[in-house]
Amino acid sequence: MNSSRVLTPDLAARMAEIEPFHVVVLVTRAKELEAQGRSIVSMVIGEPDLPTAAPIAEAGIAAIRAGQVRYTQGLGTTALRQAIAGWYRTRYGIDVPYGRVGVMPGSSGALLIAMGVLLDPGDEVLMADPSYPCNRHFVRAMEGRAVCLPVGPESAYQLTADMVDRHWSPRTRAVMLASPSNPTGTIIPFDELRAIHEVVRRRGGTLIVDEIYHGLTYGEPDRSVLEIADDVFVINSFSKYFGMTGWRLGWLVAPEAYMDAVEKLAQNLFISASDIAQQAAIAAFSPEAVRIHEERREAFRAQRDFLLPRLRKLGFDIPVEPQGAFYLYANCEKITNDSYAFCLDVLENAGVAITPGLDFGTHGASRHVRFSYPKPIDVLAEGVDRLERYLRSR
Repeated sequence: MNSSRVLTPDLAARMAEIEPFHVVVLVTRAKELEAQGRSIVSMVIGEPDLPTAAPIAEAGIAAIRAGQVRYTQGLGTTALRQAIAGWYRTRYGIDVPYGRVGVMPGSSGALLIAMGVLLDPGDEVLMADPSYPCNRHFVRAMEGRAVCLPVGPESAYQLTADMVDRHWSPRTRAVMLASPSNPTGTIIPFDELRAIHEVVRRRGGTLIVDEIYHGLTYGEPDRSVLEIADDVFVINSFSKYFGMTGWRLGWLVAPEAYMDAVEKLAQNLFISASDIAQQAAIAAFSPEAVRIHEERREAFRAQRDFLLPRLRKLGFDIPVEPQGAFYLYANCEKITNDSYAFCLDVLENAGVAITPGLDFGTHGASRHVRFSYPKPIDVLAEGVDRLERYLRSR
């Protein structure tokens, strides 16, 4: 027997439909180029380009020093769940009982739990295309089927109540929304959100809303879908507004009737979220930390306002000004009809890393790229200057 023969693994069928992040190829290559001494301006990764706010970091350090770091309850510590409920009261004026809050290892953990308690094999979830890629993969991992509906600038790249109603099928179980969204940064108007909820309720389904970019909005104040109803699933995170990406902590607000199932599945899949992260996260809601978060939000707004007109001037079409998050989703068909190849070439020849549309779906993917802009303006300016020189040389 030839022991050196490489065997093909007998993978579960779902793995054929769960794609990797295509941008990882670019990130890996960018690191290689930097190791060779090249300067790379990265506008790829969706995280603030700043350290976690000091009050949070100090609380985490204090937790480690105290030595009281253990498994917690499956839904998180009572102290953090109460702090999150308090955030809904002070930030939104909404009374959310802490018993409906589950603390999870990132919003990814929250999404996995939501799909796990809602979906049976073959159940369908309606969502936008483009959207965050993991959303459809969480559905597939739980043996459901993501139905990705093409959206464009006419609806601010968001689903509408009419679209949901027209595409509802006997297998539709839920609708997944994100407001503000990744990759477009657009927000669903509150009246439209209310109308979508009414369609989903009338159809006997469940509405799931990703609110992880709440706090990072530039104009109208955030309004949670929990203001409309309590029969919805809401996903949120400490990663974006609170700047805690590496701490891997998020939360889920679910209807009370689902909480026993949420807790049971969380216990089995995760046991609990990180105790250190949970103790640190309580400080994220302190007045000192919120002041820092708000200062950073204003910086992100300035970075958006700098980058948006510069990219438009270079020939990128951005028809809808993003109202939240920290992304610009740009149509690049005036420049290329293959955004993935374009991103690779821009990296190699301009030293700028951006994300191809392929990571966010199939609708118009080859004609779009995403810029992540939570960077100092001088860094963004250097990136744009490099892009301008690159485009002039083509």
